[in-house]
Amino acid sequence: MRQVWIARKGGPEVLEVRESPDPQPKAGEVRIRVRAAGVNFADVMAREGLYADAPKLPCVMGYEVAGEIDLPAARAGEKVIATCKFGGQSEVVCVDERMTLPLPQRLSFAEGASIPVVWLTAWHMLVELANVRRGQTVLIHAAAGGVGTAAVQICRKLGARTIGTASPGKHERLLALGLDHAVDYRNDDFVDETLKLTSRRGVDVALDPLGEFKRSFRCLAPTGKLMMYGASGVLPGESFNPLHIVRALAKMPFFHPLKLLPDNKGVFGINMGRLWGETELLGGELRKVLEGFASGDFKAVVDVEVPFAEARKSHERIQSRQNFGKVVLVP
Repeated sequence: MRQVWIARKGGPEVLEVRESPDPQPKAGEVRIRVRAAGVNFADVMAREGLYADAPKLPCVMGYEVAGEIDLPAARAGEKVIATCKFGGQSEVVCVDERMTLPLPQRLSFAEGASIPVVWLTAWHMLVELANVRRGQTVLIHAAAGGVGTAAVQICRKLGARTIGTASPGKHERLLALGLDHAVDYRNDDFVDETLKLTSRRGVDVALDPLGEFKRSFRCLAPTGKLMMYGASGVLPGESFNPLHIVRALAKMPFFHPLKLLPDNKGVFGINMGRLWGETELLGGELRKVLEGFASGDFKAVVDVEVPFAEARKSHERIQSRQNFGKVVLVP
């Protein structure tokens, strides 16, 4: 089989396609012939040496796949989506059978591979942790990304009002997807804009994958909740800049409990990779997500399908913030 390897720390050029033996499933696993594999910002961070949970380099990343089961023989030919703890960016992968679900009808393999990580992340934050309800307001940073486009749709289904930050060229598509208000994060102060749009009250929930935690916290209304699920702001563009990383980390706030008490606000840290063993929780959440696809309430948003041989383009597109929705690798 072929796999996309991060050969060493560095730019997108360090990605290599290598041949490896086909894996054999263990007890409780199924083997999948992968037709599409998701790419996430965590993969970019791992390549830059900034993702502590990544395997030691060289390694194969990939948390999610769509394809056809080939082992055991009794299930051969089943079209499924699945989550895996690394190794998904391969032509063949073995996964825990409890973390496989049927590929929804009418969805392509690329669309199926775009679902597990970003939709689980958005659903877990909005429904499981924040308990978002009709009439509440949610601030969604990086609204045009994979988690962002999922969050917009979940909020629309729940009846929540949404404010999303994105570059101006993506605003029209976000509004068509269901976003209520788009904010130009490059030229406008999102704190000022959010407070204006909420008549100074603030939002009930803020989803922040950027690392703008201090400023996102300022956007919260009383009883508001900040969801911190990434720090992509430490990598501002295509080039690696250690000084920028140090500055970005230095700006991150320390949330002291004695300050949170009078503020009546909450702060959550989310790392879905650390929850991969919670198969009952995540399996239940993913089934709820797929119900939304079956009913037509949710739509998979695939930005681009990139062949394994051109894998560097997937990282370049994500790191330069060009993508709208999910970037997917196809063997």
